[in-house]
Formats: sequence, structure tokens, C-alpha cells
Amino acid sequence: MAMAVFKSPIKGEFHGPRKMEGKEYKHHHLLLRQSSGRRRVFVQTETGCVLGVELDRSDNVHTVKKRLQIAFNFPTEESSLTFGDMVLKNDDLSAVRNDSPLLLKRNLMHRSSSTPCLSPTGNDLQRKDLSGPIEILSHSRCFLSLKQTANDIVEAMKTGVEPILVNGGMGGAYYFRNEKGQSVAIVKPTDEEPFAPNNPKGFTGKSLGEPGLKPSVRVGETGYREVAAYLLDYDHFANVPPTALVKITHTVFNVNDGVNGNRSREKKKKLVSSKIASFQKFVAHDFDASDHGTSSFPVASVHRIGILDIRILNTDRHGGNLLVKKLDGRFGQVELIPIDHGLCLPETLEDPYFEWIHWPQASIPFSEEELDYILSLDPVKDCQMLRRELPMIREACLRVLALCTVFLKEAAAYGLWLAEIGEMMTREFNAGGEVPSVLEMVCIEAKRLIAEGDVLSPQSDIEGETEFQFDLDYSDLDSVYSSKTQTVKNPFSNGRSSLGKLEEEEDETEEEAGLSLSLSKLSTSTKDNKMGSMYPNTPRDETERTLSSHKSANVLLPVSTNFVKLADMIEVEWVVFLEKFQELLDSAFAERRTMTLRSRQRLGTSCQF
Repeated sequence: MAMAVFKSPIKGEFHGPRKMEGKEYKHHHLLLRQSSGRRRVFVQTETGCVLGVELDRSDNVHTVKKRLQIAFNFPTEESSLTFGDMVLKNDDLSAVRNDSPLLLKRNLMHRSSSTPCLSPTGNDLQRKDLSGPIEILSHSRCFLSLKQTANDIVEAMKTGVEPILVNGGMGGAYYFRNEKGQSVAIVKPTDEEPFAPNNPKGFTGKSLGEPGLKPSVRVGETGYREVAAYLLDYDHFANVPPTALVKITHTVFNVNDGVNGNRSREKKKKLVSSKIASFQKFVAHDFDASDHGTSSFPVASVHRIGILDIRILNTDRHGGNLLVKKLDGRFGQVELIPIDHGLCLPETLEDPYFEWIHWPQASIPFSEEELDYILSLDPVKDCQMLRRELPMIREACLRVLALCTVFLKEAAAYGLWLAEIGEMMTREFNAGGEVPSVLEMVCIEAKRLIAEGDVLSPQSDIEGETEFQFDLDYSDLDSVYSSKTQTVKNPFSNGRSSLGKLEEEEDETEEEAGLSLSLSKLSTSTKDNKMGSMYPNTPRDETERTLSSHKSANVLLPVSTNFVKLADMIEVEWVVFLEKFQELLDSAFAERRTMTLRSRQRLGTSCQF
């Protein structure tokens, strides 16, 4: 499981003492790669093994697979080398940047329970690793502060300071410390996530790239999302700690015997393991929001975190991932630090979880500074930035980001409050199960208009109306995916035609059958409820208890219904969809504001904040 860096072709081994050490040695090899046109990539197998590979200009996918076959002692002809959405073809290495992580996947038809795992041979374990113990997989200036943190950790490792496994949570996470023994970073290996092959807590059963804890978030890809949340937090607006993607090597990491959950640590001596992981700066704090009353939380902090959560469609914002730090010399004053963003930016519209929806701070109007910040957000530039900094992120995730950012901007401009926006994005639970959120209903209507070829102007079609009706069988959306329209330039696209599709865990026909709803019916069903009662906490708590009592992904996981698929739209449909979506928002916002006014009238003026 040791990480090796191979030159092309593979000949001999890297033996002998180094003539240069430390930064000088590392800088020397970086210059050599740049001058020779070489790139270094990190190939990760489905079972978590990481190999560093040096690419020459003449290399293609075929030659890389041949070298991987030698390294893994396993035939790779029936495997796919993937980079985010893209399955790399024979000559398709131009899009792969230096230090990018690639995933080597066996094709589904060739998988079986008896198929041996991809792992290095004994000879490979002896090869020298030309990279350092911690390599940040980016040269962007936004990660400069983490480079010093990484250096401090490396110095501590030399003196024998060991990382500490975090006991809480379902995935593998480790506190890495400095020479003083202080925690300075938290590291989460991608192959130790819940249900990943090397999960140290027994929650195994899936390969990297398969649907994970959330059906629309793949196993092994939560680390990308942790980094994306930090990159999207412009000017440290929401206070997300610096986070980067790294290749990191240590004996503390867990390596299971294959993918059956048997932990090799109990049987063998510790192995030096290299991992692709998220690397987040540790922030000292006093407690988390679940241990503290929310009344002292600053309104601005709640708003800023909420703005970020809406943009990234955070499906897991609970009190446990909001750290609280007391401010020195200020009685009762605290600072909020949001963490754990691995379940944001799903590949489809999921039901988000915003615990702050019920906090009084969320029902206070945005400040001018917050409105200016929201106004400055540009979903097109957001997508371009993430493609540049995280080129492996999937286009489906970027579509969710673009849609939710547009929704936030339009809702704030209309005058809605944070709680109102969050409630419009959250599904209702009733005796019959989940009901689509208002956001999803607007998306369904926009798709229906595309399917019908409706080209009426928004003024003639909507002006003067306070609400619009949804009366649509969800199966009608099939016609949307095959509709033909004229070519339109897509500002949200990077030209990729391949959008990753998740392997469905349930029969789609059962999901889609019988859905005939309207926004007015959805509104009526909530008119007799108190504001916010449509989003109970109980089902989520029960889900968490159920998950914690099992030890395998083979158990029946709670499946979130998918009402709206964004990735199935072709480029032209996506552009037209966004236009229709924006045209429909005013009517939805008007009805939302009417509901809020009626609720406030029932509650009385004593509930003013």
C-alpha cells in the first residue's frame, strides 16, 4: 500500500542516497518535470491504493495502463481510468493537470467477489517515493497557509509525534499535530469514508465511485466537496477553515484486508500507507452548536453560514458541525466556524438539512453588506473557478451550484429572509412520504415548459398572476430528455458532453410513478401548520440511529427520492431550463411571502425578532 512514483519507462529502482535534501531536492524535481514537459498524477484504485505516476509528453492512456499493470500485478485492459466525469480514452491525457488524482476502476462486468484487489507488488513497496510525506495537490495561492501547517506536521513526524484517530463519526479522520503536540490539522482519507474499502470503523462494502451515504454523493468524493466549500467561501465570508486536497503518507492510516471489512491492523504490523485526503486546518474551539444555546449566536454569522449552505445545497448542516469559539474579553460573544462539508454539492437536487432554519436569527432580514455580497456572486465564475482548482469535480455538482446560487440571488433580491429561502428548498414530510420542495416544484414546471416547447414571454405568461399551477405526472419528464431545440451557448458549461450518472439503488419507475402535484396544493397542505413544522427533525434522528446500528453498506440504507435530475439535460436544454426557472421564480416568491404574512398574523406581533 506504499505510494511509489514511477518514471517512464519503468526500469530499475530508485536506490542510493540523496545528494539533495528537503526543499532543495523537491524544487529540483519540480523544475525537471516542468522543463521536460512531465506531469505527476496520483492514480487511486477502487480499494484505496495510491500510486504516483510520472507522465511524459508521449504518454497516453494505453501506456499508463501498461505501467499500472506491472505495478499492481493485475490486468488493466478491462479497467477504466477516470478523471471526474471523464473516462480517459487512448489519447485523452491533455485535460489531466499536474498532481491530479485519477481513479482506476474495473469495469462492472468484470467485477466479482473473487476478483483480487488492485494492490502493489512486493517489489513496488521498495521503491523510493520522490514526493514528500504531505503533498498539497494544487499550486494555487489560496492554499499557502496550509503549506506552512503541512511543514509543521512533517517536522513533528520526524520527532515521533503521532497523529490521533478521531473517535467520533462514521469515517476515518485523524488529528495531525505539531512538535508541541497541538492539533493543527484534521485529515480525512477518501478511502476511509463511510462504506469505503478502508473505513476503520467497520462501515465498508462499497468501492470508490459508487453511491455513498447519500445516493448523490459518491464514495471517495466527499473530500473534493470539503475543498470546494472552502474555495467558494470568498473573502472568508462564512469562516470555513482552509482546506486542501493532499497526498499524505503515514503508518497511522487504516488498511483493510480487501473490501470485506476485516481490519489488517489487528493481524499485521503497521504499513506505510499513502492516501488521497482532505486536509483542513484545525480551529481551536470551546464546543459545538449542539452543546450551546443558539440565542447568543451573532445574526451576521448565522446569515453568512446560511448563505453558503444555500449556495452549495448542504444536506448536513446540523449543530455538531458548527464549532463555537468564545471571544476573549467579550462576555457572551462567540464566533461560529462551519466544518464538515462533505455532503454538499450533490449530483442531483437532494433534500437539504439546515438546522438554522428554526433559529430566530434566520428570520431577520439580510443586512446591506450581506445583500451586496449575494449580489456579487457569479455562478458562471464559480463553476469556472472550481473546474480550474478541482478539475475532477463533476459537472452535475456544478449544475446544482449554479441553480442554487441563482435561486439565492433572486430570492434575496425579492426581499425574502434566510429562513424563507431555506424552507422553500426543504421538502415536506407527510404520511405519504416526502413531498417535493418549492424549489423542486419550480424545476419540475420549468422542465414541463421545455417539454411542451412553450416560448411565451414571461411577461405575457406570468404577469398579473400571484401563483402558477403544477399539474404534472413526473413520467412526462422523459420527453424533456429527448427534446430538440436550437443550439445555444451555455455559460455554465466547459464543453464536456459526459456527465457522470450515479448508479441507481432503486427502480426509477417506482420513484416517478403517481407524482401529480401542484404548488397551490403544496401551499395548502402547509397553511394550517406553524412556520417550519413542515421540516421535522425526527425522521433524520431515526435515520442516524439506524445507520449507527449497522456495519455494512449491504444493509438497506434510507434512499432519498429524486424528483429532479439536472445531469440528464443536454447542454441546450440546461440553458433553456435556467431561463424558464428564473421566469417562474417571482410567482413562487410571491406565494411564499403571502404564506409568511399569514403565519405572522396568526402568531401575533409577540414573535417579532
